[in-house]
Amino acid sequence: MRLYLSSERLGARAGALLDLLGAPAADSVSVNDNRARVAIIANGYDNCTPLGRDPYLAELYDPIAEFHRLGLVPEELDLRAYFGDPQSLRQRLAAFGLVWVMGGNSFILRRAMRQSGFDGVIRDLLAADAIAYGGYAAGAVVAGPSLRGLELMDDPWEVPPGYDEPLIWTGLGLTAFAIVPHFRSRHPEAASAEKVVSYMRARRTRFRAISDGEVIVRIGKLERLAS
Repeated sequence: MRLYLSSERLGARAGALLDLLGAPAADSVSVNDNRARVAIIANGYDNCTPLGRDPYLAELYDPIAEFHRLGLVPEELDLRAYFGDPQSLRQRLAAFGLVWVMGGNSFILRRAMRQSGFDGVIRDLLAADAIAYGGYAAGAVVAGPSLRGLELMDDPWEVPPGYDEPLIWTGLGLTAFAIVPHFRSRHPEAASAEKVVSYMRARRTRFRAISDGEVIVRIGKLERLAS
């Protein structure tokens, strides 16, 4: 299993991501090389209006441009297009070497993963080492075993149009510990992260709190924190 879990965006170890992918150098990338292809999932922002979401993606953080600078071949993949059709999603993801899951609301993102069947599909692909999973903030949070405590950071009752209402507390279970992003960082959610950490400590929940810039990298059974 190959994971790259960041507190904020790519963090400080983009080179480790390229190593994890085994992608070719930027000057030799081919669009036919699946290792270089990145599926970008931004469904954590689905409750934002286009006036809020689109300027953020275009002006504050443009993952398409960021991955292009790394010599990769990114494109957005909207999980809403696969609600109720996990087989089509499985076929689509087979064309990529990396899925990059952005931030936003962790609970909205988790709902999208359940309704599209992404949760089952990604586990199968990771087990077969057919793809790598990367993500930041909410994209890292949902990789853990549970979202309990993250309601102190994200509103669990935000339900965009077309989404199922039932709340999903389980994560993808890609890590044995919960992940708390933006810990002791210059980020608007840093104070909320402190509350989540206190919640988890009080309940003796296994977790890792990571600061902006820090990244959890896993290849097979080897795992490390890079900053």
